[in-house]
Amino acid sequence: MLASLGQVLPAAAAKYGDKTALIAADRAFSFRELDDLSNAVAASLVSLSVAPGDRITLYAPNSWEWLVSYYGTLKTGAVINPINVMLTPAEVAYVTRDCGAKALIASRDKLAPVLEAGSADLTTIVFGTESLSGAVPFDELVSKRAAFEPVAVDPERLSTIGYTSGTTGHPKGAMQSHRAVILNGAMTAQMHGKTAGDTVVTALPCPHVYGNVVFNGAMMYGLTLVLHSRFDAAEVLGSIQAHRATMFEAVPTMYMYMLAHPDFDRHDLSTLTRCTVGGQTMPVAKMQEVERRIGCPLIELWGMTEIAGLGTTFPCYGPHTLGSIGMALPHCQARIASVTDPKVAMRAGEVGELMIKGPIVMMGYYGNETATRETIEPDGWLHTGDLASMDEVGQVFVVDRKKDMINTAGFKVFPAEIERVVAAHDSVAMVAVGGQPDDLKGEIAKAYVVLKPGATADADAILDLCRKELAAYKVPRAVQFVADLPKTSTGKIMRRELKTLDV
Repeated sequence: MLASLGQVLPAAAAKYGDKTALIAADRAFSFRELDDLSNAVAASLVSLSVAPGDRITLYAPNSWEWLVSYYGTLKTGAVINPINVMLTPAEVAYVTRDCGAKALIASRDKLAPVLEAGSADLTTIVFGTESLSGAVPFDELVSKRAAFEPVAVDPERLSTIGYTSGTTGHPKGAMQSHRAVILNGAMTAQMHGKTAGDTVVTALPCPHVYGNVVFNGAMMYGLTLVLHSRFDAAEVLGSIQAHRATMFEAVPTMYMYMLAHPDFDRHDLSTLTRCTVGGQTMPVAKMQEVERRIGCPLIELWGMTEIAGLGTTFPCYGPHTLGSIGMALPHCQARIASVTDPKVAMRAGEVGELMIKGPIVMMGYYGNETATRETIEPDGWLHTGDLASMDEVGQVFVVDRKKDMINTAGFKVFPAEIERVVAAHDSVAMVAVGGQPDDLKGEIAKAYVVLKPGATADADAILDLCRKELAAYKVPRAVQFVADLPKTSTGKIMRRELKTLDV
């Protein structure tokens, strides 16, 4: 077991050497090359007065520079603060101030607006060779090749501060130990049978915990990681075929865009042996279509920032149930608790709040003891905010987020339940359901539907399907056809932004 994340690349270089570790933007790197490059970054950061415990913010799209910066930072004993590329300069300023960042490493397109806004009162490093006023060119860091011994760090020490999306108020920084991040990557890799014989294609953002688990697992277990800077259905399909990928890891919308692409069936995806999906619930009908058309298992998973990645999934070498997020990772526990009293466990099949306990649970929210106490019970159980049920054998079924529940005339309506039905319509590519104010019922459900290319459907057909499959109070009161849905950088549909599409 590795003691710290700074040891990941040295251990991989010693074991896998010149094997291809990363392919990004048509450039390939061996494990040894990534280790050498991250050593150069680490040595340069130390020369810039970065010391163990300092926080370093990383703000850029997926790239080889991102990975090298991540591991280089951790080799110094500093704490990494990877942030979402969709944050605004004002949000970046808040996060860097909140965690007390010593330096900001960013791509040119992200750093320039931050500097223009005067939001970065700290050392800044910009990717590339071109200078940017006030920033150190990244190429200067990696050009100074030097041996570097990773700073010894206790496994229980802070490694990462990952900020939540901040749906209400300011985002909170979830603190993760080295042990938690390493364990999550290792346990996930074991559950999904990852080996040095695998090639994994992904466009999941590296700052996101799902993307973090994918790249850390790849580096620890010797996979070849084909990393896309952003998701494009045609590019990803071509990449899977060209690199003869054995794994593809993504969120539901990525699969939906791929299934709807006119050239889907022209690509050879036969080398894929398993795919994973997480980040949001996915209608079973779409999961079945993925398995049928790709020809391999689609393994669902569930996780969150506060647990350094995954909390539940299925092992790839056993049966899996579509529509279930699986069972708790090894060394962890999952339970369904009453939403009014976390000490009360719900019986099999009953809906309550999913709670997680184990070595992956965060150390707390940075500088926010009140929020920490509200999220982690004294006995170590963490509130996830997800409503779910568990069957007799431990399989967990997510119903929806507590915050997304629609209260219509006193009845509880879960968007995911309606989305499951609408997604089964032959003409539907994607669907999202949100709540809308209503004078009579308090709230009503509205479905926003993206049709498959060339497909046609009318609202009545969608509503008729819902009436056949759902109780009357669950049937949406409106359907709007849209060109696309608002999504986060990971591709997760933002239900709270659906109202911006209203016409």
